Amino acid sequence: MAVFVYKGLDAAGNNTSGIIDADSPKLARMKLRKTGIFPTDLTEEHRERSAASVGEAVGEVFRKQFSFRQLLTRVTETDKAIVTRQLATLLGAGIPVVEALTALIDQVENPAIQVALGQVRQRVNEGASLADAMAQHPKVFSTLYVNMIRAGEAGGALEVVLERLADYLESQVRLRNRVSAAMVYPIVMSCMALIFIGVLVTFVVPKLTEIFKSLNQPLPLATVVLIKVSDFMKVWWWAVLVLLIAAWFGFRRWKASEKGRPAWDAFLLRTPVVGRLVRTISVARFSKTLATLLSSGIPLIRSLEIVRNIMDNAVLEKALERARESITEGASIAQPLRRSGQFPPLLTHMIAIGEKSGELEAMLGKVAEAYDNEVETSIAKMTSWLEPVMILVMAGIVGLIIISILIPIFNINQVIA
Repeated sequence: MAVFVYKGLDAAGNNTSGIIDADSPKLARMKLRKTGIFPTDLTEEHRERSAASVGEAVGEVFRKQFSFRQLLTRVTETDKAIVTRQLATLLGAGIPVVEALTALIDQVENPAIQVALGQVRQRVNEGASLADAMAQHPKVFSTLYVNMIRAGEAGGALEVVLERLADYLESQVRLRNRVSAAMVYPIVMSCMALIFIGVLVTFVVPKLTEIFKSLNQPLPLATVVLIKVSDFMKVWWWAVLVLLIAAWFGFRRWKASEKGRPAWDAFLLRTPVVGRLVRTISVARFSKTLATLLSSGIPLIRSLEIVRNIMDNAVLEKALERARESITEGASIAQPLRRSGQFPPLLTHMIAIGEKSGELEAMLGKVAEAYDNEVETSIAKMTSWLEPVMILVMAGIVGLIIISILIPIFNINQVIA
């Protein structure tokens, strides 16, 4: 199959360009017309070229297919939620899939999603299912997303599944925004404290040090330590900065390793306040995702496998994998989750009730709602006590520096008096 570079006009009369695979130029033109593109120029990219010409051709195609803005554009959960909601609305209005995708491409502002939707539309036009076409773009459409679309297509309720998927994505965006908003204040306070302390140690203390040394008076231990730290930072500040950056990247690399990730996740779960919040967020995500998958017609074992991949905590992932294996052998859902000790009693109790009553999806939805509210409450509490704690820590550090400076000044006054 050959590769063709094309230029043409879309249905709105706008110039467009890109690449397309086809067995012949005639078939390439037919494929383009099916997608609503009228080709004005079609050139085959031959494989037998010199290295330089191949590089130039690849660069040309790359520039035509992806702009610099597209490379810098990141596909966020908010973007996917908006696209999903719009697609559900279009399909619910009775518009065919290909026409709905065409309308979305014209409306979406994110270049990365535009490219992905354009290629999805092309594959659907060729006879592929929507789920199979989306599966070719894992960076835009996750495994959860593709499996729900596939279940919706199989059950003939694609617009309903898209509505549920949009609700799920929007709920995850709200949860993430709440957590991010709670982290803004401590991060800003920490940065301001570091800047203020750095200015004191680097610029203020050295000037006072010269005065203290000129008086030839014995200095308190706290002042001596402060002067040593100031002298070190004045000379080696760049080494400290490099060390901190190296430590940060080293920590991230360790945390992403096979041994580091479980150790770090277990440490987070054991942390008194943060651990409870992390566990609550994970349980809320687990409940909401599992409820959405089951209500969309995806089998339980497959749903648990998908949920395990989005837990974002190695300890909980391992516990969920063991539970999935037990369920495969015939156990209920609640029992292995309870035995793991990683999931709260409320969750396992509600799941057990849902299994007995045949309303597991509804129970999981109620659990997700309860834990979403608990997350919001926990974040509000954490923010309320974090502010005074940060102020006290900052005031304590600055106070120690000021006291270390004032003590020798008082001693000098007593000597003079």
